Amino acid sequence: QMQLVESGGGLVQAGGSLTLSCTASRSIGSIYRMGWYRQAPGKERERVASIVTADNINYLDSVLGRFTISRFNANNTVILQMNNLKPEDTGDYFCRAKLSKLSSVEVWGQGTHVTVSS
Repeated sequence: QMQLVESGGGLVQAGGSLTLSCTASRSIGSIYRMGWYRQAPGKERERVASIVTADNINYLDSVLGRFTISRFNANNTVILQMNNLKPEDTGDYFCRAKLSKLSSVEVWGQGTHVTVSS
């Protein structure tokens, strides 16, 4: 079973930046979709960004223009670059792998916490 490990969370002031990394225990080259999700206290988990290929990327409206997702298959890594962070970006951020387009099989990481202070 593939494992995903997130890193890069922390405390940052509003307007600052953080880079989250998701590293897989095996090759992600065959993984259909990689994504980042977040969950704020008392709220449901929401998809922040996902990537199939460089031409097939989706972002949550509220992070469009501020966050960038990239996947590096050679390094088994997915990066979420977060700029101009806002207090509402605070939450636990999780990496998710959807193994194939037609299958519901997925793998989640344990998460990394982001706190944005005002």
